[in-house]
Amino acid sequence: MSLVTLPAPDFTADAVYPDDEIKSLTLSKHKGHYVLLFFYPSDFTFVCPSEIIAFHRKIEEFHKRNCELIGISVDSAYSHYAWRQTDLKRGGIGKISYPLVADITKGIARSYGVLINGAVALRGQFLIDAQGIVQHELVNNLALGRNVFEALRILDALQFTEKHGEVCPANWNPGDKTIKASPEGIAEYLERFQHN
Repeated sequence: MSLVTLPAPDFTADAVYPDDEIKSLTLSKHKGHYVLLFFYPSDFTFVCPSEIIAFHRKIEEFHKRNCELIGISVDSAYSHYAWRQTDLKRGGIGKISYPLVADITKGIARSYGVLINGAVALRGQFLIDAQGIVQHELVNNLALGRNVFEALRILDALQFTEKHGEVCPANWNPGDKTIKASPEGIAEYLERFQHN
């Protein structure tokens, strides 16, 4: 079942923060900010560090859009901590700039519908708006890494529609034409689309 349009399931769990401190993180305390919450299968693996580092490298782009990043897996906070201390050349992730949540009970992954075979989380990604409502979700199988640029594009589209009341058509990017949410607006867009 999709969580889109529903309140994001709240949770409180231990997390490793950018300063290496292990402390509690409560999702609902991030209301007032957008949140990109993403699940990954496991620490010390192969696709996962590529995603975590890719998100880290774009953290300023998310922050410009008032969006917090939160990563989460079924590993312990101590495993997250050890992974952060491990050099990139040795399979680590280094000092990433957003928290990693420990879901050792697997209850958070279960509440978001991404737990597979009772073992690990699929690559679930949830864009939560500033009111705590899930506006977008994406779930990839274990071997399929995500696209950070697409995550930013969806965030831009959501914020554009909230601000302007227009909707974003297929392949929309910032600066592209949008559609007025009316029969006339859709007809106008389709007319343009036929000539391109």
